[in-house]
This record gives sequence, structure tokens and C-alpha cells, in this order.
Amino acid sequence: MALLLGFLLLLLELCRNTLSLGSRSSTEGTEVSELELPATNYETKDSYKAGPIGGLFQIVHIFLRVVQPNDFPEDIVRKILQKKFDLSTDYEKIIYYEIGVIICAVLGLLFVILMPLVGFCFGLCRCCNKCGGEMHQRQKKNGPFLRKCFAVSLLVISIFISIGIIYGFVANHHLRAQIEKTRKLADSNFRDLRTLLNGAPAEISYILSQYTTTKEKAFSDLDNVKSLLGGGIHEQLRPKVIPALDDIKAMAEAIKETKEALLNVNNTLKELKKSSAQLNTSLSDVKRDLEQSLNDPMCSAPPVATTCNNIRTSLSQLDDNTNMDQLPSLDKPIDKINDILQTNLSSLVQQGYKSFNDIPEMVKNQTTDIISDVKSTLNSIGSDIESIGEQIPIQDQLSNFMGYINDTETYIHRNLPTLEEYDSYRWLGGLVVCCLLTLIVIFYYLGLLCGTCGYDRNATPTRRGCVSNTGGIFLMVGAGVSFLICWILMTIVVLTFVVGANVEKLLCEPYQNRKLFQVLDTPYLLNENWKHYLSGMVFNKPDINLTFEQVYSDCKENKGIYGTLKLENSYNISEHLNIQEHAGNISNDFQNMKVNIDNIVLLDEAGRKNLMDFSFSGIDAINYNIYLAELSKAPTKANLLSFADDLEVKANHLPHGSLKQSLKNNAQTIRTIHRSEVIPLEQSMSSVYQSIKELQQKSSGLGMKVTNTLSSLDSAQDFLTTRISSVIVEESQKYGNTIVGYFERYLQWVKISITEKIAACKPVATALDSAVDVFLCSYIIDPMNLFWFGIGKATVFLLPALIFAVKLAKYYRRMDSEDVYEDMENGNIGFHRHHSTQTV
Repeated sequence: MALLLGFLLLLLELCRNTLSLGSRSSTEGTEVSELELPATNYETKDSYKAGPIGGLFQIVHIFLRVVQPNDFPEDIVRKILQKKFDLSTDYEKIIYYEIGVIICAVLGLLFVILMPLVGFCFGLCRCCNKCGGEMHQRQKKNGPFLRKCFAVSLLVISIFISIGIIYGFVANHHLRAQIEKTRKLADSNFRDLRTLLNGAPAEISYILSQYTTTKEKAFSDLDNVKSLLGGGIHEQLRPKVIPALDDIKAMAEAIKETKEALLNVNNTLKELKKSSAQLNTSLSDVKRDLEQSLNDPMCSAPPVATTCNNIRTSLSQLDDNTNMDQLPSLDKPIDKINDILQTNLSSLVQQGYKSFNDIPEMVKNQTTDIISDVKSTLNSIGSDIESIGEQIPIQDQLSNFMGYINDTETYIHRNLPTLEEYDSYRWLGGLVVCCLLTLIVIFYYLGLLCGTCGYDRNATPTRRGCVSNTGGIFLMVGAGVSFLICWILMTIVVLTFVVGANVEKLLCEPYQNRKLFQVLDTPYLLNENWKHYLSGMVFNKPDINLTFEQVYSDCKENKGIYGTLKLENSYNISEHLNIQEHAGNISNDFQNMKVNIDNIVLLDEAGRKNLMDFSFSGIDAINYNIYLAELSKAPTKANLLSFADDLEVKANHLPHGSLKQSLKNNAQTIRTIHRSEVIPLEQSMSSVYQSIKELQQKSSGLGMKVTNTLSSLDSAQDFLTTRISSVIVEESQKYGNTIVGYFERYLQWVKISITEKIAACKPVATALDSAVDVFLCSYIIDPMNLFWFGIGKATVFLLPALIFAVKLAKYYRRMDSEDVYEDMENGNIGFHRHHSTQTV
């Protein structure tokens, strides 16, 4: 209990030092996205595991719960702490609670008192040749069975005694080993406490220093107002504006492409007209030559006349099939397009793009003064935070507590050698106790071994061998030593049992289930004028609900000292760290931000007139079907190759002469015309046909396209005129909230860190656990309880062991006399044969 209260006072000292930080203003700013205090690593583990021996400790705990099943006597402890306990009136409660311990202690004391008396009487009795002291053994029919039963029983009991002795040895060694670890345990706890105290100022400095990081991030965003605010406005307007400008740009490109297509078609048509006229001339010349050839006299002869008439009839196929001259010229539409292109629509569109894309730069230029004011505000907040860091003398406030720790550590180190010295005496005494028990059980084992191995069933009691007789002597020596020392062992067992059981049940167990804290938290317990003792000590306000259990639980969870001790009742961080006040100063600066970008013109009147002129240029009114119909015709009425081949076949049927040769020459000429004039003309006509087809598609619905483009432009311009103000306000608020958000998050992080994380008091709870749960209960009480449990078990079993040892010794020792039986006709007659007297 003294250790527990000592560590609670240590916690209170830390509380007082922390409270001295109050009544000072705290201003901080926010950090960027993620802020985290540096992790603090402590040496001492927050839990203790006994290892394999823990199973033996659990057996002892179960035994104690059986012996002492009553709940923790909270009322009695409260009365003791209030100094209202009266033994004359409350003794019944004590007896009721301690009844199991009292019964065991009384039985142990009876054992201590009776065993020496019984041993003395037993020795006197045997000296008088009574109580088995006479060296004579009567022969019985069940003698062998009794000998075996006694031997087995003694062996089993000796095994149980051996187990108890092993418990004793293990507990004795474990206690010594744990005491040797005490210095390391204490040092690690003191180092952790120093880490806690030294880390608190460093943590506060780290938190305050993070304002610089937050401010740098905010300054970076302020310097990037062009891309963040201006870019945000630009992106909000972009989906509406850019498509309209893209349509106008596409229309400007369409005008240029239309001009190029018209020029290409017009020039190609001129070439086609020339080519068509040349083809017509060539065909006329061939046709005239053929007519002259057909005037040959040979065509008058009947066989040839038919062929000549057929050829003369087919000459009409050599005429030109197209009439290119009827196709109108495209010079007028081209002239109109040229007039339209006098206005550079592409340049006007680029001006619209530039005007729209200059929004971020305009925002930057118009917010220069506001950005400067915001930076000044942030710098002033930073100056306040730096002054706060200088106003917190945490190191000076914690120096007294550090001195208290140093004094405590010095005291422990000065007295720890004494503890280790006394423990060595205790260890030696425990070793002697275990060795005495070991000596007794060794006598029993040797007696069983020698007696069993040396026993001869054919030998009479007076003729038993030396080995068997030695076994019987060992058994009697073991019994005699048991009488001599068992009462001393039981005295040690009773004393350690009473102390260990009560410490386990009154301190260790209620500490682990926190009932001890609940008792200490009883109103008006430690101070009759204070409802809550801890809050009275910390704040001098005993009405605040601050309990030992809550403080211990919070420290176990590694919560900060501020929230654990409810220091807001003395120093309200929320009032000193007013997030809304600091954020409001920054927000006020952003509310004064004025951005004017109403003078954006996507396309001027010249550009609009240019589009309208293009829609009325008549491109879509051209009769493209006339061109397509004419260009889809073949250049000639007949296929010249087929005509030439047919002409040559007919010529071959004519007799040799000038007519035949002339017709063949004309056939060859026709082939040449087809190859050199018709084929190129067909290709040109096909190309122009495709160009006109494309031009027709592009010009189709030209007026509607221009109308839609202008409508989209008007919609975008109207959107800029009517909505740009709301977009600017929305983006400005978003931008301002981003900057303010940095500081709000930083200030919120500062608040959470101070209230929940700074000076996390887990080392205090760990130190308390180390003193009570680990050092006192696990290092000392558990091994001590296991020691008395094992030694007590062995000592109790000494009583039946010595009874069976004395009984069994009769069957192993060499007797002075024996019963002799002689078989008679009608029965057995026995008589007593006496030898030299031996009495042991």
C-alpha cells in the first residue's frame, strides 16, 4: 500500500508541475495535411509474463481462491484508511473474511505444537520396546501384502514430497533471479520517467515549430494564386467558353479549306475543258481520216462494200460524250470567299483565346495587395506563436519533479544492495529448508531401494540380509529426522502463508482488478472535507470528478496528462487557443478580395460579320448536281479500245491494199488517243467529282452551322457576363478556405496534441505497475507463495510418510526374535525363539 501511495504522489507532483503552465495565451496555426508528434519509445514493457513458472503460480492462485473465496473487504479498508476501524466491533468481519487463512494457520500451528510432542512420546514409547520398538515381528498370513502396500504408499507419498521440494527449489531460485532484475527494472522505469519529462518540452517546441511548415505551405499557395485561384476560375469557365471558341476556330479553318477546294475545282474544270476540246479535235481528225479512207474505190465492190458500210455506220461512236463548256465557272463564289478572307477570323479567334487565357494573370495582378495583407497576418500569428513558446517555462517547472526522481533513484540504489544482501540470506535459508526436506526424502528413497532390493522372502526376520536391514535403518532415520525438523518447516510455512496470502488477496488481486483504486476513489475517504481527493490535491477543487482509477486507466492507454488530469478545469486550452478567432483574421483578409474580369470579349463584331458573310456567300447555293452529272459521264460515247479492236478485225477481212493499211493505221491512232487523252481525262474527271462531292457536303447546311456557332458564342459570352461574378466569389471562397484550412487543421492538431498526446503518462502507470504488480506481486509474492505451497505440501506429506516408513521398517530390519511354527498332525504349534538383543 505504501508503494502504491508513493507512486500516486509521484503522479500528483507531475500534475502540479503541469498546472503551472496555465493562465497563458496560446495561438498557433495549422499545418498541412498530416501532422504527427514524433513517436516516443520507452524501455519498460507494459506487461510482465512469468514464463513457464507462471503455470505453477496459477495453481497457487487457485488454491488461495479456494482458501479465501471472499470478495475484497472494501468497507474494512475504507474504515482503516479513515482511522475508524474498531477491532472490538469489527472483529467479526475480519474473522469472516480471514476464516480460510485462519483455519489453515491454526492447523499449521497445531502441527507445529503436536509434532514435537508426538515425536517425543513416540521416541519414549519405542525406548520402552513399545510402539514397534521391540525387535520382534510376528508372522502373519497377510505380511507380504502389507509390506507391498506400505512400500507403494511410501513411494507415492515420497513422490508427492519430491514435487513439493521441486516447487520450493524453483520458487527459491526464481525469487533470487527476480530480485537480481530489480535494479534493471528500476533503472528502466526511471529512464522512462526522465524521457517523459524531457520529452514534454521538446514536444511543445516541436508543435510550435510546425507553424513554420504550415506557413510555408500557405505562402506557397499564396504565391501560386495565379494557378490556384486564377486557374480555378479559368477551369470553371472553360467547359462553356472553349467549345464556342473551338467552333469559331473550326469555322475559320472551314473558310480557308472552302476557298482552297473552290480554287482546286475551278482550275481543274478549266483543264478539263481544254482536255475535252483536245479530245474532240483528235476524234474529229480520226473520224475524217476514216471517212476519206472509206471513199476508196474498193468499198464499191460487193464483198468489201458491206464492211465499209458497217464501218461508216459506227463512225458516230467517235464523238465526244461530254459538254464541259456548259458547266458554269466558280469565279464568283471564289471572289466572295476572298472578300471574306480579307478579315483574319483566325486571328480574331486567337485574340478570344488569349483574352480568356489571361484570366489567371489578371487575377494575380489584381490580388497583389490582398496577398501581401494575408502574408502579414500570417507573420503576425507566427510572432504570437513564437512568443508563446518563450512564455512556457516547462523545463523550469519540471526541474523539481526531476529532482524528486533523482532522489528516489538515489534512495533505491543506496538500499538495493541491502535488499540483495538480505535476499541472499533468505535464499540460503530457503535452500537449507529444501535440502533438509531433500535429505528426508533421500532417506526414504534409499530405504525403499535397499529394502526392496535386499529383501529375501525365504529369509526369516532374524536372518535378513545386511542390505535389507540397511534399508530399514534408512527409513527409521528419515522418520526420526522428520520428527525433528517438520515443526520448524511448518512454522516457516505458516508465517509465509499468512503474509503471502494476505498480500495477494488484499493488494495484488485488488490492484489487478482495480478495486483498490475504487476504494481510494471513495468520496471523503482520504480527506473528510474533500469529496474527490485527487481533484482536491490537483486543483484544490474537490468537487471535480477526478478519480485514481480514471487517471490510471488513461495513463495505461498512454493518454496525455492534460486530458488525464482534466486540466481544462484550471487551464482551458480551448479558450486560449481560439481557432475561430485566428481563422477569422485570415478570412477577413480574403473577404476584402476583389477580382474584376468582366471585359472579356470572345469575338468582336468584325468576326461575327465575317461569319455571317460566309453563311451568305452562296457556297451552299451552287448547283453541284450539274457538275456531278457531267463529270459522271464517260469522255467518249464508245470505248475507244473496243472500237479500235473491232476496226482492226474488220480491216483484216479486207484484201491487201491501201484501204486495209489505212484502217489499221487509224485503229492504232484511236488506241493512242485513248491512252494519251481519254485515260488522263477520266482520272481528272473522277478527282474533280470527288472534290465537288466533298465541297457539296461541307457547304450543306452552312447557314445552320454558322447560326449554331454564333448561338454557342452568344451563350458563352452571356455566361461570362452573368456568371463570372459568382464563379469568382465561389473560387475565392474555396481558395480562402484552403489557406484558412491549413491553419484550422494546425490549430486543431495543436489542441488535440496538448489535450491528448503531450506528456503521455504511460511511464507513470508502467512505473506503478512495476512497483506493485511486477516487483511486489510477481517478483516477491508469487515465488514466496509458491515456496510455502511446495514446502507446506512436502511437510504435510511427511506425516503419513513417517507412519508408513516406521511400518515398513519392520519388514526390512533384522529382528532379535521371531515366531517359529512346527507342523503337527493336527495343526501348527508355535513358540518364541530369542536371539541376542538389538534395539534401534
